[in-house]
Amino acid sequence: MKNKKILYVLLMMSFIFIFTACNGKKSSGPEPPEINDKVLENFNETGMPIVNEPITLNFMAGKFVLASDQYNETLIWRTYEEMSNIHINWELVPYDGREEKRNLTLAGGTLPDVFYTMSMPNQDLLKYGQQEVFITMNDLIEEYMPNLTALLDQYPDIRKGITFPDGNIYSLPTIYDPEFTSVLLSTKGWIRQDWLEKLEMDMPETLDDFYQYLKAVKETDLNENGKNDEIPFGATDILGMRDILKGAFGVGNRGSMHAYLDEDPDTGELRFYPLADDYKALLEYLNKLYAEGLIQENIYSIEQNQSYSMGTEGLYGSTVIINPTTIYGEEMGKKFVALPALEGPAGNTYHKATSPLAHMGGFVVTSENKHIPATLRWMDYFYSKEGAKLFFMGLEGETFEEDENGDIQYVDKITNSPDGLTMEQELSKYITWIGGGYPGIVREETFKGSESLPQSLEAAEILRPNMLEEVWPSFTYTVEENNKLSSLQADIHKYVDEMQDKFITGTEPLAKWDEYVKKVEKMGLKEYMEIQKSAYERYKDN
Repeated sequence: MKNKKILYVLLMMSFIFIFTACNGKKSSGPEPPEINDKVLENFNETGMPIVNEPITLNFMAGKFVLASDQYNETLIWRTYEEMSNIHINWELVPYDGREEKRNLTLAGGTLPDVFYTMSMPNQDLLKYGQQEVFITMNDLIEEYMPNLTALLDQYPDIRKGITFPDGNIYSLPTIYDPEFTSVLLSTKGWIRQDWLEKLEMDMPETLDDFYQYLKAVKETDLNENGKNDEIPFGATDILGMRDILKGAFGVGNRGSMHAYLDEDPDTGELRFYPLADDYKALLEYLNKLYAEGLIQENIYSIEQNQSYSMGTEGLYGSTVIINPTTIYGEEMGKKFVALPALEGPAGNTYHKATSPLAHMGGFVVTSENKHIPATLRWMDYFYSKEGAKLFFMGLEGETFEEDENGDIQYVDKITNSPDGLTMEQELSKYITWIGGGYPGIVREETFKGSESLPQSLEAAEILRPNMLEEVWPSFTYTVEENNKLSSLQADIHKYVDEMQDKFITGTEPLAKWDEYVKKVEKMGLKEYMEIQKSAYERYKDN
């Protein structure tokens, strides 16, 4: 009897072990690296400096056009090196050359300690993470990054979003504060308030109201120059207008992180909405505007600077941009006010918003790194309020001032450069964030870019009541799924993009809609959607 009891206990223990292994959340990928005792002896778990004896880390960093060519001469990195005792050897890569440089390095070049602002794609994060070229960060984040850990606990959807199907985290995210509505919206719709008043029209509330305004702009010499040169809607591309109108037609209803995926409002299933009747109705509306000359004729070919110049000259009656004042100048920019969410066949929900998990591949630690605790603490500082203030604003008294209410603003030499430089050019002497793509957290109180200007904040408040309650981050895929998805997605999305433009411009009539749908389906849409559904189910169940 005693032996039977022992056997029973052993069997139960085996069952529990198997059940736990199959159903637990433990990752199935590579184990985190072991930390050398000597490294830990030089490392401080809290406070500054991060290390007692100075160390040097090699960072490969994507450099924005406006950023300094000498990072270590900028205020932020000189200051942080003094604080942390960590010197960064920056290998700066022009932003448009990042992909080639990444690929060459991963194919056999000398690895840096960190890929910083190199926009590492999700498929590479998983591929090289499983090969142990990139370190597994799950436990390391918990141990060495208290600021990021607190954010992931506060916003569990972000933790879900950065976790790959194998249960591992291979990079550190860029987080947009979920309360910072203006940055989540990024570009917004704008309309000329002074032209509305001249036309004796109210702010548009519906798609038809907007159409009537655009038509009136085209037919009226509002700038009183005796020419018919007013452009009802002008911008750098057509995508902005499409995106601010998606909600009125009920497509893109889980935000803008996924090209062409949303949730079917009738079934609750994942949907490829470019085949939906609602999407067709959106294209019909845009085609009507384009055919009647209410959208800038050369919107598909216009260069960015040309568009900005035309806005500055006062030719645009409406546009989509982050902030018109920063682009078109104070005098012209202030004439624009936010366009609200327009009501259409699907109501007036506003679908253009990004996820708080803005980017994933901005900070990747490689197996070459011999100072992992210090590296992670170095980055963790920028997930704190003080670290974000240093990163975006610089030093109090030198680059920004703080009033008695805790509000901070750049000092006059930044906003009114003594050398006649733009604000961005002047800032580049002190900080390196101009251009985007940085890991860390973007909060309204410590970020003073275009999204934080009063005009942008007012626009966000106008749109906030109509915003989506749920916005999906980018999904993550297994290596096998990535291999299949990459070619399917490239072909399908390219064709959908091309046909979208042809339908809007009338190059292809919408009478060919059924032919278009059949061709997309024949391009492997079923397999494409099976992969997307698997990724979506993992995201929901994570």
